[in-house]
Amino acid sequence: MATDLVVRNVEAEVVRALNESAALHGRSVEAEHHEILRAALITPVRRPIKAVVTNTPDVGADQDVSFRNSGR
Repeated sequence: MATDLVVRNVEAEVVRALNESAALHGRSVEAEHHEILRAALITPVRRPIKAVVTNTPDVGADQDVSFRNSGR
C-alpha cells in the first residue's frame, strides 16, 4: 500500500543536491526521492561469505603495506 509522505523544512543544500541527483539520473525529483529512500531503507540481499571473498579485488601481498611512522 502506497502512502503520501510530506517532508518539511528541508535545508536548501539538501534540496539542491536532490535536484542535481535527479537530473543526473534522468528522473523526476519525486522519483529520485523514492529511490533514495528505497536504497537507504530496504535491506539488501545478503550474500554468502564465499561470494564476498571471491569478488574481493586483489590488492597485493601483506608485505606491500608499510607501517612506517605508525608505531608498529
